[in-house]
Amino acid sequence: MVTDLVNHPPHYGSHPSGVECITIVEHMNFNVGNAIKYLWRAGLKDGVDPVEDLRKAAWYVNREIERISGEEARAVPDVGIERGATSHGVHDRHTTAFSGQRS
Repeated sequence: MVTDLVNHPPHYGSHPSGVECITIVEHMNFNVGNAIKYLWRAGLKDGVDPVEDLRKAAWYVNREIERISGEEARAVPDVGIERGATSHGVHDRHTTAFSGQRS
């Protein structure tokens, strides 16, 4: 049997559920879908360190957080809210709460 490495590489169907990741992630946005794809397949690809896939997933999660934070910052009118805080009290990417530095 010839393996189709383009349409159906072995790791695509290797998840214990038997479900292909694309069945789930095609209903999500790009960043979230890619994060889930890397989580889904972590440890299932021959010769690929699962930690690498987990780092890639984290990269996409962080990118989505930045995207959403940017949208929220543009959507919230300037009504005297302390810089670095949102109307619901959760600090956004401009605060020093997480990194100790302004981004």
